[in-house]
Amino acid sequence: MDQHRCKPQRCLPGLRCAKNKRRINLLNKRLAVLPFALAAAFGAHAATTTRYLIISENANKQIGQQVVERMDDGLTKVTFGYKDNGRGPDLVEQFRLGADGTMSEYSVKGNSTFGAVVDEQFSRKGDQAQWKSTSEQGQTTVSGAAAYLPLNSSFEVESVAIAALAKTPDAKLALLPSGTLSQRQLDQVEVTSSSGQKQTVRLLAQTGVGLSPSFYWATAGDNPRLFAVVMPGFGSMLEEGWQAAAPELARRQKSAESQMLTDAAARLQHPLHGLTVVRNARIFDSEKATLGKPSDIYVLRGRITSVQPAGSPVRAADNVIDAAGRVVLPGLFDLHGHVDRWSGALNMAAGVTSVRDMGNDNAQLQAMLDETADGKLLAPQVVPAGFLEGESPYSANNGFVIKDLKEARDAIDWYAERGYPQLKIYNSFPKAILKDTVAYAHSRGMRVSGHIPAGLRAQEALDAGYDEIQHINQVLLNFLVKPDTETRNLNRFVLPAEKVADLDFNSRPVKDFVAYLAKKQISIDPTLATFAFLKQRDGDMNEPYASVASHMPPDVARGFKVGTMKIDGDAQLKRYEKSYAKMVDFVGVMYKAGVPIVAGTDDIAGFTLHSELALLVKAGLTPAQALQVATRNGARYTRTSNDRGSITPGKLADIVLVDGDPTKNIEDVRKVSAVITRGFLIYPREIDAALGIAPFVTAAPMVTRSDKPVAAAYGGSNEGARARIEASARKHD
Repeated sequence: MDQHRCKPQRCLPGLRCAKNKRRINLLNKRLAVLPFALAAAFGAHAATTTRYLIISENANKQIGQQVVERMDDGLTKVTFGYKDNGRGPDLVEQFRLGADGTMSEYSVKGNSTFGAVVDEQFSRKGDQAQWKSTSEQGQTTVSGAAAYLPLNSSFEVESVAIAALAKTPDAKLALLPSGTLSQRQLDQVEVTSSSGQKQTVRLLAQTGVGLSPSFYWATAGDNPRLFAVVMPGFGSMLEEGWQAAAPELARRQKSAESQMLTDAAARLQHPLHGLTVVRNARIFDSEKATLGKPSDIYVLRGRITSVQPAGSPVRAADNVIDAAGRVVLPGLFDLHGHVDRWSGALNMAAGVTSVRDMGNDNAQLQAMLDETADGKLLAPQVVPAGFLEGESPYSANNGFVIKDLKEARDAIDWYAERGYPQLKIYNSFPKAILKDTVAYAHSRGMRVSGHIPAGLRAQEALDAGYDEIQHINQVLLNFLVKPDTETRNLNRFVLPAEKVADLDFNSRPVKDFVAYLAKKQISIDPTLATFAFLKQRDGDMNEPYASVASHMPPDVARGFKVGTMKIDGDAQLKRYEKSYAKMVDFVGVMYKAGVPIVAGTDDIAGFTLHSELALLVKAGLTPAQALQVATRNGARYTRTSNDRGSITPGKLADIVLVDGDPTKNIEDVRKVSAVITRGFLIYPREIDAALGIAPFVTAAPMVTRSDKPVAAAYGGSNEGARARIEASARKHD
């Protein structure tokens, strides 16, 4: 789906999806909306109007705007909206500020990116604050300044926070319903408008919301306000007339972020110099999907040199890691990621050492690959898939957006020359040139997968040469669409939610399709965890996050209860629940028929892969088979089996130490105690501490160097790291 289920600073507010939206509620009485009504009745006028333009990065075109009207009676009105990839939010806000610069009254109405109703209110009178949304309500007693965090909002809420933080002595501000927001300046630069006007703007980093820092450009002076938001790989929002400043702001922001990330990598990646032995490990055999006898694993310069029976003599090892009978997995694969610089920590903490990137800004991804190779980025190894889209009002603006076969071939050449093993085709790709494009990609040695271009069924894409299909909805739309069905808008979610409930898996068309998939060995990337949003109602915990919510920072856990789709009543909810349950079942049907399944997230990095594996077990796989999908199949369908996917001499030392036994209880895969990858030892509990996450494992394996214990040096707390790294998730296609 590639919906940007990610951290707030990476996404426009309507794109915060169910991950970092913030919501809570008012108890027994409605907000004091009388001042808003009075403002309208007495005809308040706008004292100032500020217009921000939202520009996509790849297409360099306006896709939305934010208009801020500050009325002469103190009321601020905001309209915010954009459209990208066939969807987007539309919000209308209004608020007033108290004497401390925080909002004393706030309301927002409209719809979220996927059509869910947005209706949220907040008020504070003296020390009493109360709030209400479509899913939660709350009230509390407040002492001093405190900023309310709406779950769906425009960027003007951030502008208010910037100004309020500037008035505090320590650049910290209490948050409602909980938490603390901090802000510090990273850079400043003078910019020039299209009319020749000049001003100085400052780059600010905010922490305390979500799992990674948020970056904003603000005006200088005693009363700062938001000037621009730069979202690498997506686009930017700047005050109208100042768009020419975007490239310079992006360059300087990248430099500042890179410094923070380099420092985090140095703190959280512990080099393993010389020979390392992991002793007494129960190795998961990914070919047989079984646990082997206790063994010792020898690692040198990032590769496995030998696997010996446990207790074999160790000769002059520089590092000895005592697995103490723990299960040891090959590094896990996420075969549907959209990586960014801040998501790597979550992947590492979850034992995900390889990610197939299924669509990104090309320049951004190339830079991240270089940074990872240089050890400057805490990140998994990335297997890139080249993104290819066609021109339309619904276009996604990643990778290359093409008009004809020549441009498609040129794009494929670009990807092939840079070693991309796979091509991903998207919704608006011209169906007339699909077969020739796939054939050309195959001639360059690339696999081809993707969404099903509008106007086609999945079977027709397979006939054109597809090797793989992304997302369970794209598979099942094969039985739900007609040639004129528009699948580039919300139909691609609504139709499966409405109609899969009645789909007969024993019908001849369905059986024939599954048999074709098995015969041709077409791999399926179902991303079941990300599609759980189809049956989530406001206020209910989204299923993939139930096991992790209690570990997350409060504002992140709060977002797990925010609905994404518009669901009208219990009858529709039950229908959507039935449809989603059958989607899960269909993955089991395909697997049992011999269709290759791969494990991908398209969601918050790291722990959502564990949820995907749990859903595979729900579909009928055994826990060991699910682990095999995330290890052997991950390597097989990224063409990296020569050096990944199993713990075998000669392969990369991507090694995950797990407490418990995930071959019997798949939930134990969350209990990662240590990870070895790219010659580094990484402790998830250190990353958790840096991100404000309650650790899933508190004890780390003992490490000795030259017969000297050094667990404290590697496994201790990481004071101060939180200010340097906080990471999180992306996207429904």
